Amino acid sequence: MVEVVRCAWATSDQLYLDYHDHEWGRPVHGDDKVYERVTLEAFQSGLAWITILRKRENFRRAFDGFVIEKVAAYTEKDVERLMADAGIVRNRAKVDAAIANARAALELPEGLSALVWKYAEPDSPVRRTMADIPSSTVNSQALAKELKKKGFRFVGPTTAYALMQAIGLVNDHIEGCIARR
Repeated sequence: MVEVVRCAWATSDQLYLDYHDHEWGRPVHGDDKVYERVTLEAFQSGLAWITILRKRENFRRAFDGFVIEKVAAYTEKDVERLMADAGIVRNRAKVDAAIANARAALELPEGLSALVWKYAEPDSPVRRTMADIPSSTVNSQALAKELKKKGFRFVGPTTAYALMQAIGLVNDHIEGCIARR
């Protein structure tokens, strides 16, 4: 029997397995899709990613499918609705950041997806083990700095790197992983 190798973080739950095998590290393009990932990575800050995966459909419903134009138009009434929604992570700073980030995304002449993809690392080194994966890189630091300059919140270098990993700007599937391209 052939041993199936996966990144170690992906083996403890079926949601992790599915996310790892079919989404994580796969290229994601389009402003609304990238905005969803920026938002979910920000909400994950300080929590386990499995918490966000378990609530992802609730987040999509609560944030109107992460359509930037819709979220950018949210009012205090929407903030109150979100803060009362037990299906999502109810953190006022993160809710406010999601709305501010949608508004900032609308102001980007090139769009959010194009801005983020400028920081792709197509030649990222092959990681032998999970311990070889950094928490941030020069590119994630630069991406975080540019996003903050453009008015984004909750996008420090570590969150920016998690975004880069999630949407395929870097390939951090470990050597031998079935999902590594």
